[in-house]
Amino acid sequence: MAEARRSSLTRVIASSLIGTTIEWYDFFLYGSAAALVFNKLFFPSFDPLVGTLLAFATYAVGFVARPLGGIVFGHFGDRIGRKKLLMWSLVMMGLATVLIGLLPGYDSIGVWAPIGLIVLRVCQGFAVGGEWGGAVLMAAEHGDARRRGYWASWPQAGVPLGLLLSAGILALMAGVQTTADFERWGWRVPFLLSAILVIVGWYIRNKVTESPMFEAEIEAERPPATPAVDVFRERPRAVLLGAGLRVGENIVYYIITVFSLTYLVDVAAESRSLALDALLIGAAIQFVAIPLIATLSDRIGRRAVYAFGGFGSAIFVFLFFPMLASGSNGLIILAIVVALLLHASMYAPQAAFITELFPTRIRYSGVSIAYQLTAIFAGSLAPIIALWLYKDLHSSVPVSIYVAIACAISGVSALLARETKGVELSAIR
Repeated sequence: MAEARRSSLTRVIASSLIGTTIEWYDFFLYGSAAALVFNKLFFPSFDPLVGTLLAFATYAVGFVARPLGGIVFGHFGDRIGRKKLLMWSLVMMGLATVLIGLLPGYDSIGVWAPIGLIVLRVCQGFAVGGEWGGAVLMAAEHGDARRRGYWASWPQAGVPLGLLLSAGILALMAGVQTTADFERWGWRVPFLLSAILVIVGWYIRNKVTESPMFEAEIEAERPPATPAVDVFRERPRAVLLGAGLRVGENIVYYIITVFSLTYLVDVAAESRSLALDALLIGAAIQFVAIPLIATLSDRIGRRAVYAFGGFGSAIFVFLFFPMLASGSNGLIILAIVVALLLHASMYAPQAAFITELFPTRIRYSGVSIAYQLTAIFAGSLAPIIALWLYKDLHSSVPVSIYVAIACAISGVSALLARETKGVELSAIR
């Protein structure tokens, strides 16, 4: 029995990791392409920084759609199950990504090019909005209380792995092509490859069983008619704490992984290859670090680990941009690595931390809303605000202040939250 349960849990973790990796591979491709080529392809008549700002605006639209996706997927996930919704999110994301890879540029179809980009980006955001909650809950609800931080961290590890894949393929294409060829067609290849990844992900996820905790809850009582409404009525403090935990983590991550590309290439005059290589190294190290840091949160608690990441990021961001502008390859790589490790101190325990804020009957909706609520004003706006601050004030210090305030909010939120390591999910009512 124990061996069968272990085998089932392993399949669930593999499914969550692979599915989340594919979803975030697709999502990050857009961010990297927005920083590197979309300004020229879809907004060619503007100054390079202004074109990048407009590309980031279309990038932000995906984040606006994420809370809606979280509410819709959470609603049905709390009523009909986690697995079905995860399958749909995977297909929706993959289809939107492939279509972006096929989308003609401004020179071919004029204004319809950026319009098409926006529509497909909304589809991506909607799909990702429903993905995270389901993937995390499948891992957390199949796992045991003692090691929940570790089990629930594997979907989180799919994020740097997705970044690793997307940045790696873009770096490969950029490295073997001329700039002209990369901007003309090379950037499209990673988007089209998403079709293969989705087929693999569908096959793996289809083998996984539904969450036993959800099935037991449905047998015990009828599913809620409006789980999102119940979340705000029954757990408003949990929603606010979850959003607070997210705001700094979300902002600093997109500054590291999206804005830093623009900063390195357009401001520090470094090569596109160096920028992508630094991101690759950082993502690889963060992928390894996430389950290790999550294990630490199972031992000493979520609050301490999370607060360290929040306050540590608030301090380090003032060193981050000078290191990027140093002209030293070693310092640039070190800046990305340290920033991503501090981010991992928040992101690794986050899945278990937010999961433990809500009862099973409304957990999919609760974690999705708390997680995605910040998407509109945090991750979506972070590259835009950072670029605007730098463009207007010609200094990275205001950007650092902006990020530091957000990270301090996450650190304080961690200290205000109740310690939940080792709590049985069935005991949360």
